[in-house]
Amino acid sequence: MAFWLLKSEPFKYAWSKLVADGRTHWDGVRNHQAALNLKSMKIGEKAFFYHSNEGLEIVGVAEIVREAYPDPSDPAGRFVMVDIKPVRPVETPVTVKEIKADPRLAEFALVRQSRLSVVPVRDTEWALLCEKAGIPA
Repeated sequence: MAFWLLKSEPFKYAWSKLVADGRTHWDGVRNHQAALNLKSMKIGEKAFFYHSNEGLEIVGVAEIVREAYPDPSDPAGRFVMVDIKPVRPVETPVTVKEIKADPRLAEFALVRQSRLSVVPVRDTEWALLCEKAGIPA
């Protein structure tokens, strides 16, 4: 099973909105690498929900509940979206500053490819970030 990180600007779609909605589609991804990551997601896999631009921190964990399907907001039909639901908030938000300061996370895709909105998380990174967040892996 793979793990993921999904970035969202809180003023566009915050963790609290996902919790209120109970489920949503993750659309609007227009980067080819991020889209390939969406296409790799499987039902039941977990993803960190990361607030970008404001906060710059992991704030929750979501679950993939529908695998990649065409994104109707893409008129060319090249991009996909997935559906997610909230699993739990983190006990302690994990900031990008804290992530970058930890040498064990130097190869983490969020650090290496900071502009991507959807990145994979290795098993060891997931466990470490869950520990920092105060939640079970």
